[in-house]
Amino acid sequence: MFFFKSISFSFFIFIFTTCIIHSDTKIEHKIAVIVNEEMITSFDIIQRMKLSAILNRININDQNNQIMINNAVDELIHEKLKKEKINEYEMSISENEYIEFENNFFRNNNLEKNALIDILELNNVKYSELKDLLENEILWNKLINNLYFRLTSVSDMEIDEIISKNPNITLEQAKNLVIKRQLDLKSSKMLRDMLNEATVEYK
Repeated sequence: MFFFKSISFSFFIFIFTTCIIHSDTKIEHKIAVIVNEEMITSFDIIQRMKLSAILNRININDQNNQIMINNAVDELIHEKLKKEKINEYEMSISENEYIEFENNFFRNNNLEKNALIDILELNNVKYSELKDLLENEILWNKLINNLYFRLTSVSDMEIDEIISKNPNITLEQAKNLVIKRQLDLKSSKMLRDMLNEATVEYK
């Protein structure tokens, strides 16, 4: 079930070309959303807004402030639900798995870890926010793979279609893309079902 109420915060965060966000307004840690009895506070939302803005190099201003709030809330709700399912299946990761995933994240996003940490500190964003985000992504992907990988199948037609659009990729890469697409669909459906069954209350 969903219970909708408007969420509003009397603050604005400005991000400049260096990706440094300044927010002089003191925000109380008020409960903003309850997801199956798990709380999301106004502080959680602000932390996620800042983190998303920095990672995506977005300037937060009067025009997109509410959009960023809504996106942050949606992300945090999804993560709460994913964590429930991750805990249900007792998923875990090793330190080496995390380090490898984190390194790939920085490389794929053209980010330098130490520089990012400095920017996060300047904006009062804990590095643990990013680490929690990445860990949750790893665990969710592992869960989806464990549940659905054996159900995937790859046809010659699907492979030919991908190779025709991307002639430089190998047969194995094309096969992996087909499998990834199928797993992504399973992931989206599973999350939609969880949302439909969840109790989400906006304060």
